[in-house]
Amino acid sequence: MKKTPSEEYLEKAKLLTKEETERLLSRMRAKLMRRLEDKNLSALEVVAIQLEIEDKELNEWREKMAEIEKKTKSK
Repeated sequence: MKKTPSEEYLEKAKLLTKEETERLLSRMRAKLMRRLEDKNLSALEVVAIQLEIEDKELNEWREKMAEIEKKTKSK
């Protein structure tokens, strides 16, 4: 897990509504939560890192689904 968020994701995090931020924080991993509680990172930084993690996971999921669809069509 990254220790600091990229500038791109910090900017994305700043644009989130309060509700979007809360939803993102509710899905946050325990390690990130501890870093927030210990004040090692600000809430904005934690949200930015979580956004980055979720974007990466979404892209991986899309790649896997594309492979599955390709295999299904070739049958």
